[in-house]
Amino acid sequence: MEHISRKSAREIELMRAAGRVVAEVHVLLSKLVEPGVTLLELDAAAEAHIRKRGASPTFKGYKGFPATLCVSVNEEVVHGIPSKRKLQSGDIVSIDCGATLDGYVGDSAVTLPIGDVSPAILDLLRTTEESLYRGIEAAVDGARLHDISYAIQRHIEPKGYGIVREYCGHGVGRRLHEAPQVPNYGLAGSGPRIRSGWCLALEPMVNLGTHEVVTLSDGWTVVTKDRRPSAHFEHSIAVTDHGPLILTDRREIQ
Repeated sequence: MEHISRKSAREIELMRAAGRVVAEVHVLLSKLVEPGVTLLELDAAAEAHIRKRGASPTFKGYKGFPATLCVSVNEEVVHGIPSKRKLQSGDIVSIDCGATLDGYVGDSAVTLPIGDVSPAILDLLRTTEESLYRGIEAAVDGARLHDISYAIQRHIEPKGYGIVREYCGHGVGRRLHEAPQVPNYGLAGSGPRIRSGWCLALEPMVNLGTHEVVTLSDGWTVVTKDRRPSAHFEHSIAVTDHGPLILTDRREIQ
């Protein structure tokens, strides 16, 4: 198994600073999203704020990705490329943002409703976000890695939603993607034992219909196979002796 690094208290504080930049971006964008705004306008606003804070956009140039944000609308699950597309009432938009500050990465995503969104889709968003917090609650020293996965799965499956299999959470730190991988489904009591100092990005991706996804011809944008809507919520967290600490907590800013 690939080595899973344990961060020191100082490193966790540095990651918390990077995470705060990402949280600030999400708060800013939550005030900008409305019918008529373009995805490129959101991306520009995010990059300007990240650079103003002395950080750099982690995603931009990562494996060739061309933008600061991954912006995924409706049936787009993850890795959508910002464009001139305008948001419309009834859309949902998933915004995934990463920022690197003093050598450490913050990574977080949220799915926002635009205007008048159907109750069924709002329930998808609410349930997906709740599942993220169930996973965070399970990220404690001494537990097993897949206890996190199971906590997420257990909250989602009774609704009949599809949990994306091909993409998952991950370790985070000096690099955007570190060990371990954190699936959003799994067997409780399995996987390596979680240790204080682990830093993880937990990110359930949940579809209104089938769990199956396909990648579009741009090589990036992942969509649901049945083209039904998808929600994506993510936080970077640190496992501490006192329980999980959310490093990208927007509630500290709002």
